[in-house]
Amino acid sequence: MANGRIREWLGVFAAIAVVAADLGGQPAATPPNLYNTVKLKLAEGKQVVGGTVLLPDPDLYCAMANSGFDFTWIEMQHSPLTYQDVARMILACKGAPAIPFIRVPDATEGDIQKATDIGALGIILPMVDTVDKAAAAVKFARYPPAGRRSQGNGQYGPLWGSEYRATANNNIMIVAMIENPAGVDIVDKIAAVPGVDVVFVASTDLSSFSGLKQGDPKYEALVTKVLDTTTKAGLKVGGPLAWKNSRKGYAFFQGPTEAALIRCGTRVSLGLQPSGCPSGGVAATEGSEK
Repeated sequence: MANGRIREWLGVFAAIAVVAADLGGQPAATPPNLYNTVKLKLAEGKQVVGGTVLLPDPDLYCAMANSGFDFTWIEMQHSPLTYQDVARMILACKGAPAIPFIRVPDATEGDIQKATDIGALGIILPMVDTVDKAAAAVKFARYPPAGRRSQGNGQYGPLWGSEYRATANNNIMIVAMIENPAGVDIVDKIAAVPGVDVVFVASTDLSSFSGLKQGDPKYEALVTKVLDTTTKAGLKVGGPLAWKNSRKGYAFFQGPTEAALIRCGTRVSLGLQPSGCPSGGVAATEGSEK
C-alpha cells in the first residue's frame, strides 16, 4: 500500500511538471513579497507624491511621513544631512505610511550601499546623462546575482522584516533624473536599463542647463521627448508636483519641503494669504522660496 501511494504521488508531481513545462518550462513562481507601497500603487496605475525632507529632525520627519504623502524624498544631494541623521529619522518612524526614498549625491557604491542599509526602498539618482550611471545605481542597489550589493550592518531588518535579503531586490526602486539636454538625448537608452523604474523630468535644472524656460517650445520639446520615450518603454514618468494636474502622463511627483509646508500651513491657520503652498502649472524654481 505504501509503495502504491508513493507511486500515486510521484504521478501527480510528474503531471504538475508536465503542465509547468507546457506553460513555459518552469513551475509557477510565488508572487514576490512586495511591501514597497509606492511600487504597488504605480503598478495599479495610481499617482504618488513625495514630501521633500531637508532637515535632520525626527519629529519633523515623522510629521512628513505620517501626513498623507506616499513617500518621503529625503534630500541628500542638496542638504547637509548625514546618513546617521537619516537613519535615526527613518527608524523613528518605523511603520509610517510614507516609504523612504533618498536622493543620493551620486551613483557611487558607498552612497547607495548606505542609503539601502538604513532602509531606503527608493534611490533617486540625480544628473543621469550616461547609461553607465543608471546601470551603476541598479547594480549597487541589488543583491547578487542581480547586482553587487554587499551584506553588512543595517537597520533594514527591523524596518522591513527578517526576509529582507530575499525580498529587497523586488522592492527597491530606481528613479533616474533627467536634468540636462545630454540626458534627454539618450533617454531611450536610460529607460532601457533593466531595473530603472521611473524617469524623472527635473524641471528646474533642465531649464538651467538648456537656457530655456518652461513654456518655450524648445523646452517643451525636451520634456515631451522624455515623456513619450519613457512611456513607450513601459516605465513611469516623474516630475514636480506643479505638473500633477496640468500635464498628462505623469505618475511620480516631488512635493514641497517641510519649511514650505509649515509656512503655508501657518498662514492658512492665521487666515492670511497663503505663501509657499504648492501651485499648479509652472514648476517653481528650486531655491527661490522666501
